[in-house]
Amino acid sequence: MNKILIRCTVASALGGLLFGYDTVIINGAMLDLVRHFELTPAIQGWTVSSALVGCLLGSLIIGRPGDIFGAQRLLQILAVMFFISAAGCGLAPTIGIFIAFRFIGGLAIGGASVICPVYISEISPPKHRGLLASTFQLAIVVGILLSLISNYLLLNTGENNWRWMLFSGAIPAVAFFIMLFFIRKSPRWLVKKGRIEEAKRNIEELSSHEIDTDQTIKEIEQSISLENAGRQINMFKRPYRKIVFIGIWVGIFSQLTGIGVVFYYSAQIFSIAGFSPDTSMLQSVILGLTNLVFTLLAMALIDKVGRKKLILIGQLGMVSVLGLFGYGLLSGNITGYWLVVLLVAYIAFFAASMGVVIWVILSEMFPNIIRARGASLGSFANWGVSASLNFFFPIVVGLFGTTLEQQQKGMSFAFIFLAFVTLIGYFYLRRNMIETKGKSLEQIEKEVLY
Repeated sequence: MNKILIRCTVASALGGLLFGYDTVIINGAMLDLVRHFELTPAIQGWTVSSALVGCLLGSLIIGRPGDIFGAQRLLQILAVMFFISAAGCGLAPTIGIFIAFRFIGGLAIGGASVICPVYISEISPPKHRGLLASTFQLAIVVGILLSLISNYLLLNTGENNWRWMLFSGAIPAVAFFIMLFFIRKSPRWLVKKGRIEEAKRNIEELSSHEIDTDQTIKEIEQSISLENAGRQINMFKRPYRKIVFIGIWVGIFSQLTGIGVVFYYSAQIFSIAGFSPDTSMLQSVILGLTNLVFTLLAMALIDKVGRKKLILIGQLGMVSVLGLFGYGLLSGNITGYWLVVLLVAYIAFFAASMGVVIWVILSEMFPNIIRARGASLGSFANWGVSASLNFFFPIVVGLFGTTLEQQQKGMSFAFIFLAFVTLIGYFYLRRNMIETKGKSLEQIEKEVLY
């Protein structure tokens, strides 16, 4: 890999870092936001999920602008939106204005979640594509960890510390914007625009002249023709219907594990479990570190162990620890740092399985002609369930009352519910999910369709 390819990949992966940073930064600010704006459980849920609704919309509408403007220009626009969101949330005088700016950040996250990995895939030579494509997921995990560390460091900076927490997202947004001036345009986008000679130059620079440029241009043109043909296909009819629904359910069950709830509300979860704010934020940082370590482990194992086996092991592990966490809170038989151990184990099981596998499997399991739309549907289902769960979580907890004991009871039932639906997910995926390890895309297509 040469310096140009690495620079372009790192710059684009910063979009993933902002994805993780901006979605989770509200974790540390939430307790103060509830007090400052006197939020009801429903408004608290909407404050968190508004960004996820923005993600949902952003991921749906970004395709057409991406085709028109190209990744470089569009990502710069998204970087500006990230900056505006961070500054607006930090300065917001009312919760309504705060939610509006958080929604803008969600639009940027949704757009980046589509454009960044696609751009990395399009600039990567085949022999490096797997490694470079995985940097986006790694960047998300690093962004989550950095946001939790930032929250912890800013916790004792004064009465309005939550504003500084939210302001901090402006720093990576500026870095993202500047680095995007130094990336190359996607060869695929250039071919779509008829700029063949420029596409050839970029392919040669990005690959260090290690691949056949004319053959690559020919393959891109064939791929674009196939993609255009795929737009005429009804994915909900045979022979595509079955695999499309499997993809949708993979996206749904990924979020029904409750990963968003744990990362967006971990400080509040630990607080309800009886820990002080300082301790709660430190424990959230530990969750972020665990997420990073086990994501790296999953990246090392995914091609050796297999996608399906990793997911099934992770699902069973999450069922156990989610159930024990809920039971411990409800009965009082598991308390203190044993609850922390259980959530750390939960993050480890998720990161080492579903956290990495879902994005790999969604990019592999669909036939070539519907791959982009199939992966988009799976991602849409993932965002939709995430927004719903994170909206209803504080409402469910609040239904049982406002005292610590009542909130613990509400949270225990929420975690028992997550354990139950994760178990359903295990049985569904064991029966229906296909294994793609070691198979070419053409082999997978034959298995799916025939």
